[in-house]
Amino acid sequence: MTATDVHRTIEAVWKIESARLIAGLARRVRDVGLAEDLAQEALVAAFEQWPRTGIPDNPAAWLMTTAKRRAIDMFRRNRRVEEKHGELARDAEELQERAVAELDAAMDDDIGDDLLRLVFTACHPVLKQDAQVALTLRMLGGLTTDEIARAYLVPEATVAQRIVRAKRTLTKEQVPFEVPKGKELRARLTAVLEVIYLIFNEGYSATAGDDWMRPALCEDALRLGRVVAELMPQEPEVHGLAALMEIQASRLRARTSASGEPILLLDQRRALWDRLLIQRGLAALDRVEKLGGADGVYALQAAIAACHARALEAEETDWAQIAGLYARLFEVMPSPVVELNRAVALSMAFGPEMGLVVVDALVREGTLANYHLLPTVRGDLLVKLGRDDEARMEFERAASLTRNAREQELLIKRAQKCSASKN
Repeated sequence: MTATDVHRTIEAVWKIESARLIAGLARRVRDVGLAEDLAQEALVAAFEQWPRTGIPDNPAAWLMTTAKRRAIDMFRRNRRVEEKHGELARDAEELQERAVAELDAAMDDDIGDDLLRLVFTACHPVLKQDAQVALTLRMLGGLTTDEIARAYLVPEATVAQRIVRAKRTLTKEQVPFEVPKGKELRARLTAVLEVIYLIFNEGYSATAGDDWMRPALCEDALRLGRVVAELMPQEPEVHGLAALMEIQASRLRARTSASGEPILLLDQRRALWDRLLIQRGLAALDRVEKLGGADGVYALQAAIAACHARALEAEETDWAQIAGLYARLFEVMPSPVVELNRAVALSMAFGPEMGLVVVDALVREGTLANYHLLPTVRGDLLVKLGRDDEARMEFERAASLTRNAREQELLIKRAQKCSASKN
């Protein structure tokens, strides 16, 4: 095996095992930042040693053992420093000795709860959302700082600072490495799911850059969602989010042409939709309903996605049902974006005039004034009504608002098509 092959193997192992490694360490050292540093040291050791010694039979165990040794060395080093300065009382020494022993003995305990604690810690409300995303991708997704920076189109130094500040904040605020209980669990779970879905959405429809999608982000978010769903089997919204992401992810291959141009939902080749992911999503949705969570925010969005997934041809889509689901979603999550989507469903079910009434109300209301999808939808409805001049202006306005190059090209083409049809 060449050195390049070894490095690729290390990267793959890291991506799979880093979260478990950090979670197990964090439980014992009670400091997520320190746990991440120890895990990184184990990773560096792997890069140094494996090209010479070969890939160990159990790479994950090797990383864990190495990290444990680093942790124990740190404990002993700290003890020596404290002894030197006379600041360690006898009982504290005994406690520390015990802690070292416990660290070694307990590191291999059931890791499931540790992962859950890590998810909640990375998404703690003392952190801003961009820091929650960066820390979640770093510690649970196993992404490097450079990978996160490229995914979100920000300088690597910015991401590095966010991660450093986030870890420092967790330590300073003495955030406990635990899963909250009661009402706090509900509030914190909402933040966890938001961060995971934010990551998925950025991969599904990039807000900026040259590519319309970043499938790797979708895969990371999907993996995180599956982990949380496995760890919290009785929480319907967790399964709702998993269902939504599974079904949405099933369309990834059909959403762009070979050259990367966006393909809108109704124009996609549904034969390219991944039926296995759809089945997984529908199974998760069925579980939501059995748990009594069908009216959850993610469950309703998953139900809408399921309507599309069940239609083998675009013409078979039950738009009236989708419009009804959006109306229910608006009741639990009042949002102009939900209303905009309901307008699309209404237009498909009952004609563009009905959709335009809702869209024009949103234009007057003004909240979505800088949201490119509002003029996009309005332009689409105007095309169907034969009002090409007005539609062209809407597409041009939408193109000026989006920061995604691929989407901008698509909108400009649609504007040009309106001009051509007039001539």
